[in-house]
Amino acid sequence: MNERIGIYPGTFDPITLGHADIIRRGAKLVDKLIIGVTTNPSKNPMFSTEERFAMVEREVANMGVSNVEVVGFNALLVKFAQKQGASVIIRGLRAVADFEYEYQMAGMNQQLDDDIETVFLMADVSLQPIASKLVKEIALYGGDIKPFVSKKVCDEVNARVKEIGLKGDC
Repeated sequence: MNERIGIYPGTFDPITLGHADIIRRGAKLVDKLIIGVTTNPSKNPMFSTEERFAMVEREVANMGVSNVEVVGFNALLVKFAQKQGASVIIRGLRAVADFEYEYQMAGMNQQLDDDIETVFLMADVSLQPIASKLVKEIALYGGDIKPFVSKKVCDEVNARVKEIGLKGDC
């Protein structure tokens, strides 16, 4: 039997507790889960690709999941999935707005390769409002991001906020 490989792609800028929840749960669905850390300049990243990759690798190492690998990529998602031998793309959903976008993306990916399935995981109810974009915005305005990210990520985000010349608070 072939190994079932899944891809969980994202910018992870920064990785949140919501991402960690999807990683833990997604890892149970496949033999191997590849976290694809991608570039997306349109999202105006706070951290470089290398910093995000290191952040995700560290957070995954602390999760206690043995079948997860972190890989950086800068390509079409379907091409990346094909290169990794993946048959599943895992996406997390928080709200209806996520579904509309993700549904369209799943449809396009299916047009590109109908052998790769997209699986949607609903975020844990307590984690549904968490979004990297909002975490950064809260931090930039001096708000408390501790409920949304790990202690180490909180420290890194707030250190970056201070570099920018703003307050930050952990």
